Amino acid sequence: MFLKPEEQLQIIQKGVEKIVNEEELLAKLDHSFKEQKPLTIKLGLDPSAPDIHLGHAVVLRKIKQMQDLGHQVVIIIGDFTGRIGDPTGKAKGRVALTDEIVKENAKTYCEQIFKILDKEKTTVRFNSEWLSTLTFEEVIKLAATTSVARILERDDFQKRYNSQVPIGIHEFFYPLMQAYDSVEIFADIELGGTDQTFNILMGRTLQKHLGLEKQIAIFMPLLEGLDGVEKMSKSLGNYIGVNEAPEVMFKKVMEVPDALIIKYFELATDEHPKVIKEIEKRLLKGENPRDIKLELAEIITTLYHGEESMKEAEQYFEIAFQKKKIPDNIPSMLIEIGKESVLDIIPALIANDYIRSKSEFIRLMKQNGVSLNGEKLTVEDTDRIVMNEEVLQIGKKRFVRFIK
Repeated sequence: MFLKPEEQLQIIQKGVEKIVNEEELLAKLDHSFKEQKPLTIKLGLDPSAPDIHLGHAVVLRKIKQMQDLGHQVVIIIGDFTGRIGDPTGKAKGRVALTDEIVKENAKTYCEQIFKILDKEKTTVRFNSEWLSTLTFEEVIKLAATTSVARILERDDFQKRYNSQVPIGIHEFFYPLMQAYDSVEIFADIELGGTDQTFNILMGRTLQKHLGLEKQIAIFMPLLEGLDGVEKMSKSLGNYIGVNEAPEVMFKKVMEVPDALIIKYFELATDEHPKVIKEIEKRLLKGENPRDIKLELAEIITTLYHGEESMKEAEQYFEIAFQKKKIPDNIPSMLIEIGKESVLDIIPALIANDYIRSKSEFIRLMKQNGVSLNGEKLTVEDTDRIVMNEEVLQIGKKRFVRFIK
């Protein structure tokens, strides 16, 4: 059922920022191997931002690798903690989420995480199941396990305190409640980004205080986006979404900076460390990074869309971006042919997420970034009537065919 502990550790270590404590982890793996009993892997999700991109998926991919090693995963949706909101990295407290928003976000999360995780080896639980039943006496006892000084060690709290920005007492309970989740499910390992260090270590502390075996804390690094500088973020536009169309995903992976190729192999794929070492050697020997990036695009697109869709996306990329031709398999938009001008179709383009605004479309035209049937469109062409089967290209990645 399981690989030997040392081999499991090698796979788990791939791309990891920090493990607390590696010696304890090896002991847990050894016991799991001897007993042929899976470890319980915990991931807590704050259901406030349900759109997942490859940056979010770094932790999920690591968890999937551990599932493949035979271990069980418990995803904890923080519906109860979401009513407080994790203040991590914030200059002020978050607005509490309503039950309705939490449930809707949780549903969207689950739809996306099972594009990555093995549903058969995953249990999804909501922490309101146990946190909402605690008595006030139990809450006081929970609060007594830590000190105000310890809580103020968190950078965000410390900065707010020093800046005299109000901190609600209820916010102090967030890391304690997240730690209590680990107690409730008897977590062996908890994963998270480096921005969750305090909360995850609090789980170890609380387990020890209550006489339980401490969970291992595994921290994954933040993944830089397509700009190669800032962490991947939808607001910065440097992201690759897990739900994006395969041709868009493929093209975006091809835009990953050469310096980040190995990091993307480590954090955004499930490739074995030995395979990645060989890829690193190929790069050092002078192999064209573009060829290796093509392999990366194939792997990542296959992970989220399957091999058939990946091959279609690769063909689309080759025709549209290498041979500079218009591909056949592009999205279509229904318009009233003969009545709609280029200017008239802008609202429909916005509604279908091809552009964000009319001003963006005009700006792209001024920059020669819009074409109709391969011919550049200028601002003077906005009155031109769009005909049946004509193809509009916006920027490098977006195509749409207009039909009756």
